[in-house]
Amino acid sequence: VGLVDSSEPFKRLLTQGMVLAETYYRNEDNGGKSWYNPSEVTVERDGKGQVVRAVLKSDGQPVEIGGVTKMSKSKNNGIDPQSIIDEHGADTVRLFMMFAAPPEQSLEWSDSGVEGAHRFLKRLWRIVHEHTSKGEAPALDVASLTDAQKDLRRKTHETIAKVSDDISRRLTFNTSIAATMELLNEVSKLGDDEPQSRAVRQEALDVAVLVLSPIVPHICHQLWHALGHSETVVDANWPVADESAMVRSEIEVVLQVNGKVRAKQSVPADIGKDDLEKMALENENVQRFTEGKTVRKVIVVPGKLVNVVAN
Repeated sequence: VGLVDSSEPFKRLLTQGMVLAETYYRNEDNGGKSWYNPSEVTVERDGKGQVVRAVLKSDGQPVEIGGVTKMSKSKNNGIDPQSIIDEHGADTVRLFMMFAAPPEQSLEWSDSGVEGAHRFLKRLWRIVHEHTSKGEAPALDVASLTDAQKDLRRKTHETIAKVSDDISRRLTFNTSIAATMELLNEVSKLGDDEPQSRAVRQEALDVAVLVLSPIVPHICHQLWHALGHSETVVDANWPVADESAMVRSEIEVVLQVNGKVRAKQSVPADIGKDDLEKMALENENVQRFTEGKTVRKVIVVPGKLVNVVAN
């Protein structure tokens, strides 16, 4: 119809994976199979979560375990999302499906995974409301932050950078969710209610809600208002990472002896190669594993590790 001037108007193709679910059946006298929906079956699992026995709820008699395969009408293993939505809400279903696997890979349906997604959303709700119950957070004063406050702010802006790349370029929504979960863990670690702790916590929670809003829009709509914003979250600007907030004053370096990790040590981020080698050789654990041996070589990977070769 003349709307495009090329044979293919799309720059990228994302082929989504299949949704998988367990299957159960009984063999019929005529050689066929009768397939039963997972909701019709009671199962017993081993310590690894594998199904070891299954019975039909209606008669209590065993059914065969057909393994995990793609959801289909022929195998009667489709899951009606409405029942999950009624119990846990639509956001739980969305979060589980986005978190369980990258979109191009197969996703195995898991009731325990759904429950885990629901627990995370309840935790997010609780953390936000615990924060807002203490009143409005003060303005952020970057110059007066303590090391712990700087750590949380750095994690906040590292999360912005990672999630923005995961969603826009890599299309790996599962890792963007994981990064936000890590950010919430850091929010919980900063336990004091000093004014600037509340300020950096406000920034972190604002970011967590914003970057989760494309995935779980309903709860984020509510939490965005709870955090004190008048506009709706869908109208808010996407956060931008502050490069200066991500600069580290210290880094953790791994110390090895003959390729085996013997210690970890925090050092200034701008430490030189010679000082790093000297620090490693003076480390108590390194000395313990090189005692009585001759140091043949010291391999320094700046910012990451030092490997002392001795025999």
